[in-house]
Amino acid sequence: MTDSKTSLGELQLAIMRVLWDQGEASAAEVHRALHERGLAPTTISTMLRKMEEKGVVRHRSLGRVFLYRAAVDSEHVHRSMVGELVDRLFQGDPRELVGHLLREGDIDLAEIEALRRELDERARRSKGSGSDAGPNQQSDGPSEQEKPA
Repeated sequence: MTDSKTSLGELQLAIMRVLWDQGEASAAEVHRALHERGLAPTTISTMLRKMEEKGVVRHRSLGRVFLYRAAVDSEHVHRSMVGELVDRLFQGDPRELVGHLLREGDIDLAEIEALRRELDERARRSKGSGSDAGPNQQSDGPSEQEKPA
């Protein structure tokens, strides 16, 4: 479920957010955007090079300046990192993550209602397409209704 290429640390994720927001940026521009972290410009440059080796950013040259851009979209990174969280903390069971959020009070009633509406909408779309599995789910084979008698 996880993709080590898009499993990012805190600083890497902050850099990616700058690149997603700006489209492309030099190391100096990324450094300015993250100035509150108090990091040296060389730290940002080094991290960008490592991220390029990892395949999550690319660069192009503009004179003597490298302009970096994200090579993966935010949805891919989010999916990968949430998948890693579910795998590591909840033994691969996303229901355990949801249960944890509910037990700890990290989701309020309005958010639960919004999620319920989203689930209802997904179920309606799924019925219309003839598939019970969502875009990120895999079917375990025919449902009870689809099995031959």
